[in-house]
Amino acid sequence: MNQRVLNMLYTLNSIEKKQREDFHYLEEMPPNAINKELSKKEKMKVLNNYFFKNKDIYISKHNRFAPYPTHSHTFLEINYMLEGEAKQVVNGKALILNRGDLLLLDVGAEHSIEALGENDLLINILFRNSNINIDFLKDLRRSRSVLYDFLLKSPIKANEEQNYLIFRTAKNNKISQIMDEIIEEYFLKKEFSDAIIKAYLQILVTNLVRDYRISDQQPQNKRRKLVVDILDEIDKNYKTITLQKIARKYGYNKNYLSNLFKKEVGKPFSEIVIQKKLTQAHILITSTSLPISQIIEAVGISNKSFFYKKYYDFYKEKPLADRQHNLINI
Repeated sequence: MNQRVLNMLYTLNSIEKKQREDFHYLEEMPPNAINKELSKKEKMKVLNNYFFKNKDIYISKHNRFAPYPTHSHTFLEINYMLEGEAKQVVNGKALILNRGDLLLLDVGAEHSIEALGENDLLINILFRNSNINIDFLKDLRRSRSVLYDFLLKSPIKANEEQNYLIFRTAKNNKISQIMDEIIEEYFLKKEFSDAIIKAYLQILVTNLVRDYRISDQQPQNKRRKLVVDILDEIDKNYKTITLQKIARKYGYNKNYLSNLFKKEVGKPFSEIVIQKKLTQAHILITSTSLPISQIIEAVGISNKSFFYKKYYDFYKEKPLADRQHNLINI
């Protein structure tokens, strides 16, 4: 991180100076930044699109020394822990952000933040992009992993909202580099910074999706652990994997394993393998100019007629039409 920017962020602003005196929260938002109707309905402060005016992204340092009350917003927010740590309550659940962690809050997520100390730097990134939300990120990741798809469909605790994601990215140098660039561009007010920050934000989101790991929310009994291991094997070795190889590797009868897999996942082993091959083919079809025949071979399918039929059944579009459709939308 640029030392000049760090010095700027550590320097106390007028609000922080007052909050450090008595540790009481001082309202920092102008009246027109708060949606009064929603605030009254939700019984908490609801921040609106005031911050954006002539821009799509707004970045700020979270003021230290006083707790920030529970609130929600009508836009997406990223909380990035640049230094130190922050204790928050999100949708009633207590969590801690450590240095390098990133919290993505979707529209409507409720959270409060405990008072930050002198050495804590929490960066808020607000952006209004209707094409990016929690469901979009989950669907994007799910489309590339049969294991992720399975875990995401697992039942969650009653009434628990899934409108935020935590990324433990402290050891991810790429994420920290991207965040450093975004913060420096914004606070140093470099030429064309808005355009550059938008580009970095897209790169950030893509990297977060690629590296995100969802935890298994179901009890890890022996059978479920086995199925999770098999799904992971499919993600990694979909081109050559067979039920026979899996049965031999884990020491189970092939028929028993087939029945267990279908019961836990809801689909036969062969169907999940085909699903993985089709999604990988879809990625190559829509992002490269490789011949379809070469792609079919690359994902481990030998029968072209079989591939075309399954692809159309899965995506409701023929491969070449799918490629053309995606080119038009770029």
